[in-house]
Amino acid sequence: MGLLDDKVVLVNGGSQGVGAAIARAAVREGASVAVSGRRPEPGEALVTELAAAGGKALYVQADLADAEQARTAVAAVVDAYGRIDCLVNSAGLTSRGTLLDTTPELFDAHIAVNLKGPFFAMQAAVTDMTARKAPGTIVNIITSSAHGGQPFLAPYVAAKAGLVGLTRNAAHAHRWDRIRINGLNIGWTATEGEDATQRAFHGARDDWREQAAARLPMGRLGRPDEIADFVVLLLSERSGVVTGSVIDWDQNVLGGLD
Repeated sequence: MGLLDDKVVLVNGGSQGVGAAIARAAVREGASVAVSGRRPEPGEALVTELAAAGGKALYVQADLADAEQARTAVAAVVDAYGRIDCLVNSAGLTSRGTLLDTTPELFDAHIAVNLKGPFFAMQAAVTDMTARKAPGTIVNIITSSAHGGQPFLAPYVAAKAGLVGLTRNAAHAHRWDRIRINGLNIGWTATEGEDATQRAFHGARDDWREQAAARLPMGRLGRPDEIADFVVLLLSERSGVVTGSVIDWDQNVLGGLD
């Protein structure tokens, strides 16, 4: 028996990186999966891969920066599968900005992708769950930087810290509906998106992962498949009654000082 047998799971931002790893893990654990993303090519390629492995998968084209598209992504899943049982908000914008150089446009872009999109996706999913009087689970992929972060992450931190508060607020509001909502503050992770970010904003060379690993306690970056296994656990009944938790998934201990 898989941890997510007979569950319908939507992974927003699921066409690559951590989101794609979560989609693969959910299919492996018995779920019917939908992945949303802006670009059809990687989304459709992932769905083809999952179907070839015997999974049931659907791609939904959606830009989570648009609140209406965040809602319609959930609606597309309900239309296709009849319901939504689990939602993962994994889409994220990580472009850089400090307090002094962030423009209103950059700030709004971070709020749109990292906070507004998850808000309205959760709204749509919880609406379906409560209408059916059915339990459900939601996991928001956040960041350890939500505790404060580096100076060049000012708009990112502002939006993701808001998602921390939203996660707890929504969990409290819907605990009597048996809808469990949790968050994961992930640390530095080796993904395609992180590679592009390091090269675009920090002039990283091909060996940046090795250099980064040498500075980390465990001697390596986190891996998407490890995060995916943790998310599947939180989505499943094996995580018990846990709700409103925002867990630090990181190798640095926040608050610890040498």
